[in-house]
Amino acid sequence: MRGIQVFMDSLKVHGVNCIFGNPGTTENPLLDSFLDYPDVRYYVALHEGVAIGAASYYAQASGSTGVANVHVAPGLGNSIGMLYGALKAKSPIIVTAGQQDDRMLLREPLLSHDLVAMATPVTKWSVQPRSANEMSAIMRRAFKIANEPPMGPVFVALPINVMEQETDLLASTSGSLHLNHDADPDGIESIVDMLLAASRPVIIVGDDVAVTGTNTKLVELAETIGAAVLHEGIHARLSFPNQHPNNKGRLAFEAGDVRRQLADFDLILMTDGSLFEELWFDEGSPIPESAKTVQIGNSVRSLAVNIPLDLGVLGNLPSTLEKVLQRLNKKTSSEFAAAAGERNTGFRSEWEAVSVLRMDRLKKQWDAEPMTPARAIHEMTEAIPDDAVIVDESITASIEVGQGFKFEKPGDYFGGRGGGIGQGLAGVIGVKVAYPDRPVIVISGDGSAMYSIQALWTAAHHQLAIVFIILSNREYRVLKHNLDIYRQRFNVQSNRPYPFMDLTSPVLNFVDMAKGMGVDGECIEKAEDVGAAIQKGLTSGRPYLVEVVISGKL
Repeated sequence: MRGIQVFMDSLKVHGVNCIFGNPGTTENPLLDSFLDYPDVRYYVALHEGVAIGAASYYAQASGSTGVANVHVAPGLGNSIGMLYGALKAKSPIIVTAGQQDDRMLLREPLLSHDLVAMATPVTKWSVQPRSANEMSAIMRRAFKIANEPPMGPVFVALPINVMEQETDLLASTSGSLHLNHDADPDGIESIVDMLLAASRPVIIVGDDVAVTGTNTKLVELAETIGAAVLHEGIHARLSFPNQHPNNKGRLAFEAGDVRRQLADFDLILMTDGSLFEELWFDEGSPIPESAKTVQIGNSVRSLAVNIPLDLGVLGNLPSTLEKVLQRLNKKTSSEFAAAAGERNTGFRSEWEAVSVLRMDRLKKQWDAEPMTPARAIHEMTEAIPDDAVIVDESITASIEVGQGFKFEKPGDYFGGRGGGIGQGLAGVIGVKVAYPDRPVIVISGDGSAMYSIQALWTAAHHQLAIVFIILSNREYRVLKHNLDIYRQRFNVQSNRPYPFMDLTSPVLNFVDMAKGMGVDGECIEKAEDVGAAIQKGLTSGRPYLVEVVISGKL
């Protein structure tokens, strides 16, 4: 059996039925093999970054391992940014790239480079088989490593001659691996005791809650102890219902601001995740001195990485929360339950007050021209059905998206991790493949869209019914916002223009770009026309683009 057959059989025995890729010369053995494996579908991307982004979001949406194939050294280089995003999102994906015949690598042939070294910084494991005899073991280990907590991308280089070599070692799996592990009973008891002793608890959630399907348990815990809930500043998944009264939004990106967010709490319970990702340097810890800290980690790596803990417990999140809830139910006093109820009542009152203020602000800017981001998002929420999946890369309008739409469970919302832009248009391809029967909408800023605009062609080519909404403020608004912060923090003169941050002269024409890639669309300048345009896209059964011209106001 040839190495390429072992590779393809390895995909099949691990349940892979689709690959996202960009063809290239050294990938010919793989591309040619699809004629013999018609049950594995290949989704063609016009840029390697689109293939990686689609595979990453597909893995998150489907709960399966995503697979992407990119071209040799230049193609792998093109995909590094999206690989970084997949690493930060902890997406279990396997990325392959064809490699030149290794018998001539010393001569540095065209397209050759050290692919393993290129991919190593942005993957959990990077490897190149030396012979076809290693293919089965490498693929088996690649799937295992990609799915071990913390999950993440693995890279496998595929030398063209190794793919053509013969081997007797067939594809295999690691077997049925039960990677869940129970927390220490003493740790469970300590968590419960600290929760019962707290009078103002807060829970900080990471994406792992959504990944492990622990949302309902997390909601039950928050309501049982009367806790506020905050989520990571940048999150890829929905780990807590966004319109639940206990939801207090996202963490800030500076230690000082986070410290002020947490100042009123005496106990901070954290799950797995990159919970305190900073953008600007502040002196001191984000944790106020008066608060105790508890963290539940699904991997040792996540516990007490940057924040000293009063208690850290290693354990599978679903079983750990279940046992915490069981013990709480047995040990909760009537006084504690009453106090928790009062806190929940207070959260509901605060939520209602904030909702009124938000609508008041919206009404004051209702007739603004161009329409504000808030008005645009409001019109979208009126037109988009409740069962729709939203892929969000609106950046400066992300707060409005989080407040306007109602996201209740994992699968309702997907976002990008790592801060690199362009993930939305690429990622929505994978989300639609994972959810073929649900309406799927992506909301992207115009600057972000230009990083992966080729995804429109992929959607048209594979007839993926996606509504692409481009919020066009014709500028890199988030960069202007960050420049304001920089000037303030470093006492730089602030009454100067914003250099190189406007997307004008010429203005980007997304409708024409979409048409050139086989996607119909329209440009909307009046708020009252937004809903009809989206409905037209949803009922078309085809990919459709709606460009919405908005103001640059935050």
